[in-house]
Amino acid sequence: MHLKLKALTIGGLFLAITIICMALGSVIETNTLFLLAAASYFIGIIVREFGLKSGAAFYLANIILGFLTVPNKFYVLSFAAMGFYIWCIEAVWRILSKGNEKLQKRYVFWILKYIIFNIIYLSILFLFQELLFEMEISAKLLFFAVVAGQIGLWIYDTAYEYVQGQIWNKFRNRLFH
Repeated sequence: MHLKLKALTIGGLFLAITIICMALGSVIETNTLFLLAAASYFIGIIVREFGLKSGAAFYLANIILGFLTVPNKFYVLSFAAMGFYIWCIEAVWRILSKGNEKLQKRYVFWILKYIIFNIIYLSILFLFQELLFEMEISAKLLFFAVVAGQIGLWIYDTAYEYVQGQIWNKFRNRLFH
């Protein structure tokens, strides 16, 4: 019973922080991507601490509450894409961690990360061009957006691994002990 209460308390606190980050993204336009990325990292924390089901519930609660409270709904959709990516890679890691070969797992994990990201990113980029760019764009600019997305993924993912490995571990020790 104590563990479920702690999970619920931490989940509620992280939900509030996540919604604040999404809302602040609407107010502080220059830091929108940073705030949305930070908000999506909480999904990974919930998945790692409490499991995939809790992470999915947390993810859905964020989207629903985000649509109800955040002024710019586009930021909620952006958060939803980022959060879905985080949830998927955490699920893939859990599946791969059951195997034996650690070195090969790391390469497979990175390949799967890029596949998952590109399914999400490229479908959004190609299906919702008018929403993203407000006009039709040239093939060169579209190519640049694809390349920029790959670089953005590397930055986003490196920051996520740092947050999980360094920052969250320090806070985790304080929360759970």
